[in-house]
Amino acid sequence: MKTFAFVLALGLTASVQAADRHGHDHQPLHGGVVAEVKDVDYELVAKPDLVQLYVRDHGKTPDLSKASAKLVLLAGTEKQEVELKPVGDLLEARGSFKVPAGTKAVAQGTIAGKAFTARFVLK
Repeated sequence: MKTFAFVLALGLTASVQAADRHGHDHQPLHGGVVAEVKDVDYELVAKPDLVQLYVRDHGKTPDLSKASAKLVLLAGTEKQEVELKPVGDLLEARGSFKVPAGTKAVAQGTIAGKAFTARFVLK
């Protein structure tokens, strides 16, 4: 019985650690890296030919049809600016991107008239 209680306690601790103080889960859903800004999750998926920014506001995707965003990628001494455009339920750009592990990225834009800035470090 003590073993069961210990395993249960470990499971609950892991669940709490995966969520923040407001009960939001900040795990990546698309294989990217997540940054939380004012209770909104931004997930950046960066590949050499595709950059995607997913947005979740309390688990729901806001209307991105009129959103605009710019992404700055800093890989070592190289800087690249990328314009992200709405594509369905995400913001996206296609092209050629230098995104090795350790690349720093800053996304700035507006969604529903509200400005945001989200910072990431790629893994």
